[in-house]
Formats: sequence, C-alpha cells, structure tokens
Amino acid sequence: MQRSTVNVWAACIGVAGSLLLAGCAGGQRPAPSPAQAESEAPTAAAQPAPNRATTSSYPVTGMATDWVPPLFISPEEEASYYVSRLSDRRFVSSYGDRDNPRPWYIAAEKLGEIGLPAVPLLFARLNTSDEYEQMLVLYALQLATQDPQLMVRTGGDYVQLGVVLDPAHNAENVVTAQQWWQQHASQLNL
Repeated sequence: MQRSTVNVWAACIGVAGSLLLAGCAGGQRPAPSPAQAESEAPTAAAQPAPNRATTSSYPVTGMATDWVPPLFISPEEEASYYVSRLSDRRFVSSYGDRDNPRPWYIAAEKLGEIGLPAVPLLFARLNTSDEYEQMLVLYALQLATQDPQLMVRTGGDYVQLGVVLDPAHNAENVVTAQQWWQQHASQLNL
C-alpha cells in the first residue's frame, strides 16, 4: 500500500513539474499541425496594404511609429535629437481614416511640443540645402513659436506661414521666419 501511494505521489509531482516547466517556457505552444497552420494563417486579403498619401510631393516611404528615442536629460537635448531627425523621410507616421490618410511628421510635431527650447536650434537649420528638411524646419518653427511662454515674450507674435508643408513655398516662408527672428531673437533669453 505504501509503495502504490509513493507511485501516485511521484506521478502527481511529475505532472505538476511538467506543467510548471511548460508555464516557465514563456508560453511556447507545440507546433500546429499542417491543417491547423493552414486554417490559422492570415490571408493576403485580410492584410490590406496601407495607403500613405501626403500633402506634399514627397512620398511617405516608411513608418517610424515603433521608434523609441533615447532618454533625454533636458528639453534642449530632446530638441537636438528631433532636429537631427527632420531630414529623415522615414521618420513619419500617419493619421486619419482609411480613405484620407495624412502624414504625421514626427520630428516636426515633437519640436512643436517642445516649444521655446527648440526655436534656436530650428533657426540654425533654416538654411539647409535639403528642401524636405527645410519644409519641416519651417513647419516646426510655426508650431514651436506658438509656445505660450514664448508668445508672452513676443506679444502673441509667432511664425505665421502662408502655405505649410509645400517645398514650393519654402523661399517665401524662410523670409517670414527670418523677419520673425530679427524682431524677436533678443526675447528668447535662453
């Protein structure tokens, strides 16, 4: 009787150990049978290709939604990182519905959120020879100069561009931005 009890306990411990090991294996499942694999495989029709339309003549060539930026110590350091990403045409995402997708220029939008600390760095890049980067520098300037702390100093004046995100208007937008800078650079006090 004692021997059969030991065998039962050994069997229970063996099953429990197997379950414990299976749980520790990180949720690995046995390979599906060919019939299961075929029925569980996604079809090409179920995975529509994303349609990426842009407001400018630049195609959106990639997505950067899974980009995780480094840790930043200061807003100036964060601004410096995003200024360095303005020329990267892959550093975009999209928003809107399926019928009207729009590009989301991640670096420019982030610089707009940073506001005042980004403004001098953006003006330093204003005369870049890359028209795509210049277009985004101008857009980021329009956003960043609307920082409430900065607008208090400038009396509500910010870089107001006529047409944004169109490189055909870069030259006139650069003039507008330079005029704002000449008038308000001394009020930045960084």
